[in-house]
Amino acid sequence: MGEMIKDSLYYAKILLFGEYGIIEDSMGLSIPYHFFKGNFDFATEPTAVQRASNQSIREYVSHLEKLNASKELPCNMDFDRLRGDLDAGLFFDSSIPQGFGVGSSGALVAAIYNQYAIAPIAQGDIMVGDRLSELKATLAKLESYFHGKSSGLDPLICYLNLPILIKGQGDLGTVGIPTENAEGKGAIFLMNSGSPGKTQNMVSIFLNRLKDDGFRNMVKTQLKKQNDDCVKSFLKGDVTQLFGHLKGLSQLLLDNFRPMIPDHFEQVWRQGIDSGAYYLKLCGSGGGGFILGFTQDFEKAESLLKEHKLQVIYKM
Repeated sequence: MGEMIKDSLYYAKILLFGEYGIIEDSMGLSIPYHFFKGNFDFATEPTAVQRASNQSIREYVSHLEKLNASKELPCNMDFDRLRGDLDAGLFFDSSIPQGFGVGSSGALVAAIYNQYAIAPIAQGDIMVGDRLSELKATLAKLESYFHGKSSGLDPLICYLNLPILIKGQGDLGTVGIPTENAEGKGAIFLMNSGSPGKTQNMVSIFLNRLKDDGFRNMVKTQLKKQNDDCVKSFLKGDVTQLFGHLKGLSQLLLDNFRPMIPDHFEQVWRQGIDSGAYYLKLCGSGGGGFILGFTQDFEKAESLLKEHKLQVIYKM
């Protein structure tokens, strides 16, 4: 059992902008989030949690072996070593909450690929030719077991541990984001809805609604525009412009994505838009998990949201 396996950390991710929109060609911006992380470890006398983790990795590996047998696995895996490590008590020790939109399955997929793929694409090679798209497609195939359909973005961010800008379908690259302003009054924060969301259910609802011309048109035009404007103004560091676009985006989500907003949050969502004190948006697929908030005055937002636990992820 390798020490290397134990030492590699895989972090959570936060999609700041682009949820649902990236399915239909909007821009997206995703950043690693170091507060939550996971790593492989070995348990000689496993607890119930460690045993469950070992068991779920076994089920996942069986799925990968089936893909391999039918020649659908996009990379070669060292299944013998993986099975040997599972027998030696391998489990994924993770603080990333499941179903909260911060990439719990992405971290596991990145870890499996990094440790057990034969000749994985190295981080230093991703800018060569089309390696980044190839890596994303490989990770998407590996993650589809968890979500039915995966963009591969979560495990990609986790594997590279870098912010990723998605400019449109298949066009993505690493990007520098403006340096945090440690003294800033403003912040991007996470708010815990208190219960996990089911990604697959939410995505199915969304894909179903795309069959309606009016809804699809709104996604392709209004949602895309508000979302892309938010990404551009954030990357430029233009806070005033950003908050103008955020207000529009928050309202658009409230009007069109009600199933994804947990019921007891409709009121606080609206309060933010009406007061201008903060703007909320989905974090991941919604329906539960975390909600993402943006404010120019964190103390004020905190006092208005005092019943909720807020976690600052970026100061501005």
